[in-house]
Amino acid sequence: MSEMAVESTTYPAVATAFRRYFVWAQIVVVFLFLEVAIWASTVEIRNRWAAISGITILILVLTDLLMDRSRSSWASFYRLGIGLPKAADAGVVLGIGFATLLFMMIFVRSLGGQIPANPTLFPNLQSASGYVIWALIQEFILQSFFFNRFEELYGSASAVWIAATLFAAVHLPNPILTTATLIGALFFCEAFRRYRSIYPLAMVHAMLGLTIALTVPNSLLHHMRVGIGYLRY
Repeated sequence: MSEMAVESTTYPAVATAFRRYFVWAQIVVVFLFLEVAIWASTVEIRNRWAAISGITILILVLTDLLMDRSRSSWASFYRLGIGLPKAADAGVVLGIGFATLLFMMIFVRSLGGQIPANPTLFPNLQSASGYVIWALIQEFILQSFFFNRFEELYGSASAVWIAATLFAAVHLPNPILTTATLIGALFFCEAFRRYRSIYPLAMVHAMLGLTIALTVPNSLLHHMRVGIGYLRY
């Protein structure tokens, strides 16, 4: 084999290996930033690291979007999941979400649970609207950032499980939210893999999150806090 032939096969292999290390570095850095934001000792530090995490994610996503010349602009937006969904796809996701919501409420009532479980804490319209926006942000982080990177590394089927597990880990040590987010994220990631839009996922995410707040006693839920906030509740 000539020297030129060796070089032609070596450079792509090196580039591929470098890309994998670079993608993993992005995942680790952002995850650590999020964990600092969740576990920091003061609200000021948590807010600072939350802002740093958000800016870092946006920069990395935009950088990938600008550098990905192998796809058209539409294909890149489709991959991120920020395009509008097809009506049929959105209907499937919303239908499953609404059915799950009804099941949760019927199940709690069958066990003799009170609904609302926390009358003084159940959010008003303004806070519920804010939670919808927060659900959209979470789905962007989960799908457009983490899922896409795990998909690039291990394929879409494996990415569903890896991204969902990581998402659940972020909700430690809250046992209710950790369990619920693992189950929910498996559905969200699989739906994203199939339909590639974060908007119906965010709507279902918000519906189910508010249903948890409506049906789970705050003595267990700790006002839906995670990290150090859960322990200090």
